[in-house]
This record gives sequence, C-alpha cells and structure tokens, in this order.
Amino acid sequence: MFGKEFQRRYALTDQGVKNTKQGALWTVIVNLVVMAGMGILYYMMQGYMQTLTDGAPLPKTWVILLLVLGFLVLSFVTHLQQYKATYGLVYGEVKATRISLAERLRKLPLGWFGKRDLADLTETVMGDVNRLEHVWSHCLGYLYGSWFSTAIIAVMLLVYDWRLALAALWGVPVAFGLLFGSRKLARKNAEAAKAAGLQVSDGIQETLENIREIRATNQEGRFLAELNGKIDRHEKSMIRGELSTGIFVNAASVIMRLGVATTILTGAGLILAGEIHFMVFFMFLLVITRIYAPFDQALALIAEMFVSQICAQRLNEIFDTKTAEGAERFAPKGHDIVFDNVGFSYDHKQVLRGVSFTAKEGQVTALVGPSGSGKSTCARLAARLWDIQEGAIRVGGVDISTIDPELLLTDYSMVFQDVVLFDDTVMENIRLGKRGATDEEVLAAAKAANCDEFVQRLPQAYATPIGENGAKLSGGERQRISIARALLKNAPIVLLDEATASLDVENETKVQGALSRLLADKTVLVIAHRMRTVQAADKIVVLSEGRVAEAGSPARLLAKQDGIFRRMTQLQTASAGWSIDS
Repeated sequence: MFGKEFQRRYALTDQGVKNTKQGALWTVIVNLVVMAGMGILYYMMQGYMQTLTDGAPLPKTWVILLLVLGFLVLSFVTHLQQYKATYGLVYGEVKATRISLAERLRKLPLGWFGKRDLADLTETVMGDVNRLEHVWSHCLGYLYGSWFSTAIIAVMLLVYDWRLALAALWGVPVAFGLLFGSRKLARKNAEAAKAAGLQVSDGIQETLENIREIRATNQEGRFLAELNGKIDRHEKSMIRGELSTGIFVNAASVIMRLGVATTILTGAGLILAGEIHFMVFFMFLLVITRIYAPFDQALALIAEMFVSQICAQRLNEIFDTKTAEGAERFAPKGHDIVFDNVGFSYDHKQVLRGVSFTAKEGQVTALVGPSGSGKSTCARLAARLWDIQEGAIRVGGVDISTIDPELLLTDYSMVFQDVVLFDDTVMENIRLGKRGATDEEVLAAAKAANCDEFVQRLPQAYATPIGENGAKLSGGERQRISIARALLKNAPIVLLDEATASLDVENETKVQGALSRLLADKTVLVIAHRMRTVQAADKIVVLSEGRVAEAGSPARLLAKQDGIFRRMTQLQTASAGWSIDS
C-alpha cells in the first residue's frame, strides 16, 4: 500500500512515506482509544441497567473515576503523538521537499527553463508544494489510519453480531466507492482550473512587465478586458470543480450516515424478535456515533487528494528531468575554446550546423552575423548553459560536456544583453561576481567599468538599493554594473554579448578601454552587431544560417570582395549617415 506507486502519487520522499506510516499508526491508536471511551460508557450503562433490572449494586464510583482518568490521560498522550506524527513531521517533509526541489532546479540545464513558463514554474515551486503539504498533514495519515482502525473495529463487530455490523458499516465502502468513482471528473476539473489559474498568472505578469508599452500605446482597456476575461474563466472553472466535488462528497457523507438508520431499524427488529439484548443494541448505537467521525475530515479533503496528485505529477516531472552533471575536477591546459563540428537544435529547430572555430587564449574572438545566425547560442554553448547534440566543445583540451556546469562556470565571466540585477544595493549587485570580495575590490571593478560617475550621484552612493532588476537605473547604468560584476570575477574566459550596446559613445569608449586593459591574456568571446565595435578583435567568425561563413582577421575579411562581413560593415557605415529630410 505504501510502495513506490504511492510515493510517486503524492510526491513523497522516503522519509515522507515513513512519516505517513507513523501518522496512520497513531491515527489507528487514537481511534481505538476513542472506542475504548465508548466502552467505558457501555460499562457504566450496563451497571445501571443491572441495578434497575436485577437489583445489582451500582458500579463503584472510584472505579469509574479511575477509568475516566485513565482514558483522559491515554487520550491526551495518543492525540499528542498523533499530532507530532502528522503535523510535526510533515513540516520537516515540506522543508526537505523544497530544498531538494531547489537543488534539482539548480542542476537542471538552462535549456529546460527556456521551455517552461515562468508563472507555471513558480506555481509548482510555491503553490503545488503548499497543496501537497495540506494533504500530507491533514489527509493521508488520517485517511489510511481510519481505514485500518475501521477494519479492526469492523472485525470485532462482525464477531459480536454480524447482522448489526453489516447494518452499521455497509455505507463506508459504498461512500468511498462513489468518491473514487468520481476521481476522473475531479481530476479533469482540477486540471481545467489549474490551466485557467496559470492563464491569470501569465496575464498579470505580462501586464506588469509591459505596463510602459501598454500605456504608451493606449492599450490599457484591451489588456484589462482580456485579464478580466481570464479571471472570469478561472472563477467559473473553480466553481464548476467545487460544485461537482461538493455534490459527490456530500452524497458520500449522506450514504455513510445512512448506516445509523439501518442500524436502528435492524436493531429494533432483532430486539422485537428476541434475538438480541437491548445492551447489545445500545453498544452498537455508541459505536456508530464515533465510527464515522474519523472519515469526516478525510471526506472533506478527498477531493484535495485527487488534486494533489496533479501537483505531485508536476513535481515528479521536475525530479525526473535529467540534470546537467559532470566531473568535479577541471584542469584544462590553457583556455582555448574549440568548437568542433558543433550541431544544436532548439525545440526541434536546427540552430547550428557543423560549426567549427577556435577562440584562442589571450585573443579577442568576435562572433558576428545577421540576427538569428546563432551568435548568442554559440556563447551560451561555450559556457555549457545548454548541452549540444552534435560534435564537441573543448576548453584547454577538455570536453566541457564531461565537467560539472557549476565547476566549469568558475572559469567564466559573462555579460549578456539581458542584464539581470537584484533588488539590493549597487555594492552587493557587483559583489555577486566574486563571493567574499572586499569593498576595495568591488570599488576597483566599478571604477574600471565606469560605474563610479553615476553611482556617486545616487542618494546613498554604493549603498543605494536599485529596485527589482535595477528598475531605478537606466539601461546603460544597469549594463555597466553587469560589466563591473564580470570584471570583479576576473575569470580566464570572458563572454561578452553586446556588452556596450546600451552605452553612449563617450562611455562606450571608456568601458572598451577598461576592457582592453583588464581582459589582457584572457580568452575573450565577443558577440556584436555593430561592426565598428569588433574592428580591434584578433579574429572574427562570421555566422550565417547556423554555419561558419567566414573567419579571419578584420583586415582580411574587409578585403574580401563579396564577403558578408564587408557587406555588413558597408551597410552600417552607410546607415550612420542616415537623416530625416526636412
């Protein structure tokens, strides 16, 4: 019952399965203790009946008080242990699940994240684990424990009087059969509600991220109308799911409680027929007042159990995804980057085909070409942010696909077009480049990246919070912080993807001068769209339609009459003189 299938169905760890077993065990004990309390009432009632009918002496008060006191103590101890075995242990399970989930996400290849919707992933990490937590703590232990305890009590009742036992218990399997029969419908409604909820999250995120563009184009009304429509659809799907589930849950509860009526009718008939004593009937009436109670909470949460299996499936998809792994030792002979007949596809679309070139240590290698030619893809593949499907990429003679990505990236500094900053101070955003860097090292990198000028104008200088993703800074200022971060790391390999694209001419010249001095003797791979920014490169690799079309020094490629690099340079030179005719 608690095997691997059960573990995957509810996304439990090995410890989580043990916790569920422990919770079920203590639930069984608690339910049996409660039934023992009913036994005390039966003992008292039987004593009073014997006094009335046979003139027997009343049960001794001290015996009754001792039994009640023992019951209260035992009930307190067992309920406390049940609480610890369900709620207490589950909180540790939630912690372990979130930590293992974070560790798994940390090791997944970045290509996997590109295929996942951000709102969907956030919902999995936060919402799905929360829902599973509720099921782990409130339902699993109680439900399975209630089944076991009911089975034990049922056997005892069947031995005592099988007729009254059947009359009392027939509704339990019928009620749960009805609920489990509605599982497909509940699952379908839950999937529809989750899909509608994700559309709402996507709509809100899209609206917030593009609020400036929405206002600039006077599209507030359209976007709000679309968002309202998504919210309405989500609300309707939730109501539909809750209504259908509520009908089945309440129907199951009514059917189960019909056992009270059938027990009374059966017991009355047996008493009239003289087949049982009144006290036997009374005992069954006491039992049925408590035998259904353990299932009340489980019935209320049974639908949530069905929904939780969808959440567990989404978690299992993450845990089942192959991680990017490799050796824990990286000892390259130099830092030449060699692309050897590399092929790469993204979502079944071929992006690179047989790409081969070498970026030598101590030189600047520039990747240029039309948009979509594969320049940025090459830079990401060089750092194993994605894994290639064909060929090999080697750094210092070592195939990077055999090296652990985190270890590999210690030798890389990267500045991409899409700058990512955190809602922290300027100082701490730069310090991300090197763990434990001193303030002096951070300031030196900031000055080298020409950050000092604008930082000194901020209210608290380097201690100024810059907002989410640097919202309080301009595009050029954000990019200079990113460059400072890379310079602080001072890694032997530097990847620059349009690192100076957002800078004005004056600042671009200053930053390029700093880069020229600080990137000496490193392997530098530059991705550029503006041809004048790569004129000083040692080597240029021109990509076109995912292939290497040209390679050589800037002077050699400019001298090539029908070359792509020459044509791109001429087009950009001509466009520089473009103006609006008055």
